[in-house]
Amino acid sequence: MRARSTIFTLFVEYIYPERRARVRDLITMMEVLGFSEAAVRAALSRSAKRGWVVPERRGRIAYYALSDRVYWQVRQVRRRLYEARTSWDGRFLLVLPEGPKERGERERFRREMALLGYGSLQSGVYLGAGVDLAATQELLAFYGLSATLFRAEHLGPKEEVLRAFSLKEASAHYQTLFSSVPPVLEDPLLAFRTLTRLVHEMRKLLFLDPLLPPEFLPPGFPGPSARERFLTLRETLYRQAEPFLKRLSLSPLTPGGITFRG
Repeated sequence: MRARSTIFTLFVEYIYPERRARVRDLITMMEVLGFSEAAVRAALSRSAKRGWVVPERRGRIAYYALSDRVYWQVRQVRRRLYEARTSWDGRFLLVLPEGPKERGERERFRREMALLGYGSLQSGVYLGAGVDLAATQELLAFYGLSATLFRAEHLGPKEEVLRAFSLKEASAHYQTLFSSVPPVLEDPLLAFRTLTRLVHEMRKLLFLDPLLPPEFLPPGFPGPSARERFLTLRETLYRQAEPFLKRLSLSPLTPGGITFRG
């Protein structure tokens, strides 16, 4: 876990729907995860230079707020991790964007399309099932790209669809997802560390697993069962971590999708 990426995970899991957090709270959480204060401040400073976060001050209290662009990314991660999927209408969304032309920009765009649930059917052709059209259009607008979009039914074998996605790699990651979860989690700090690492790994899996409809999944694919176990374990870990989280100035104290309140 790298510092900047871990800070993003903290915003995803503990700070949303707020978009700003006290620097002291971020340092406290990151220190529990094994990062020094100097490393956290350096990561925040680098993120600010890239325009990912914005430093703020209210009286004597220092904050960092997410930029509009990064806040959008947080919303997409939470939507795919935690919101119930709507029923699939049987049609795929095909997106044929005009660009980006620069190689690094193309790779960033490809990864963000994967975050939304798209696979690459071939160069410059993105395929998604049950993806969010509005989020797709927003992403195209972020990059200033025009695109041709189609809704279409697939008439061939499902293997033709599966080639667009990294399900083998996703399956390997799912197999080890819970291997580091301790059998006993009575310590709030240990529960916080375990939950944060699980969320961190699950959000990275969103780049590999498009959350395809069940009829398109290969036999034995562990994604759905791993996701169900993660959501159950997340609620348990959140309860166990509450004594630590209540020491912070976070609001709300509980993640979306969990009904109990601290």
